[in-house]
Amino acid sequence: MKLKKNCFTQALMDKDKQIGLWISLASNVAAEVTAPSGYDWALIDMEHSPNDYFSVLGQLQTFANTDTTAILRPEWNDPVIVKRLLDMGVEGLLFPMIQSVEEAQKAVAATRYPPHGTRGFSGGTRATKFGRVTDYLARVEEETTVILQLETAAAIAQAVEIGTTDGVSGIFFGPADIAADIGLLGQPLHEDVWALIKPAAQTLIDKGVPVGTLVNDTAFAAQLLNDGFTFVACATDTMLLAKACDAALASVRAGIG
Repeated sequence: MKLKKNCFTQALMDKDKQIGLWISLASNVAAEVTAPSGYDWALIDMEHSPNDYFSVLGQLQTFANTDTTAILRPEWNDPVIVKRLLDMGVEGLLFPMIQSVEEAQKAVAATRYPPHGTRGFSGGTRATKFGRVTDYLARVEEETTVILQLETAAAIAQAVEIGTTDGVSGIFFGPADIAADIGLLGQPLHEDVWALIKPAAQTLIDKGVPVGTLVNDTAFAAQLLNDGFTFVACATDTMLLAKACDAALASVRAGIG
């Protein structure tokens, strides 16, 4: 048995535009509702959700039956967490709050076996279909997506150095935390936030580094993709559900005489 090709990794290399969805409900049932929609990628979040390893596993099993690539954001740039997630069969990781080249190198190293990194070895994992994938060790590094998230002005100032670190698949800008960092907490779409992001993103794009982000505004998401961003998440499952619930209630109340 051979290791499955990671379509998302290849798409980033080809600069093929990828539309994503943020997954925070920590439920395999909720994942089953969203998975058939046909997004190119979905981000299962462990940083700002109640996800644990078992809830992540259930969601990975759900997305495995679709053409959507499930990317995982761990709580932190921690090699122990990364090791466990990769052994579970995660195809890509989004590392939060990367602040330096050294942290970028640590993140990449956590996804690599020695001598290229620090990942511990186990042969009988879900990632290898319990020992059945014969080329896993030879190919997993090239197939695993490694995305680094920049969330402060200081990190953006080092965007090129971080983005061109060997083994990095792409750079993700976190507008919500960038907004907080520059005194605009709760305003991720503020023009000053994007005045900081866009020049750095364009420099990376010019150097061939794929860039992405999350914006809960579908028109703006499309604009960013048209402007050269490669992977953009355009909504979160929690906010979609909240808006739909609120709209349904408001509609009924409006119709009551």
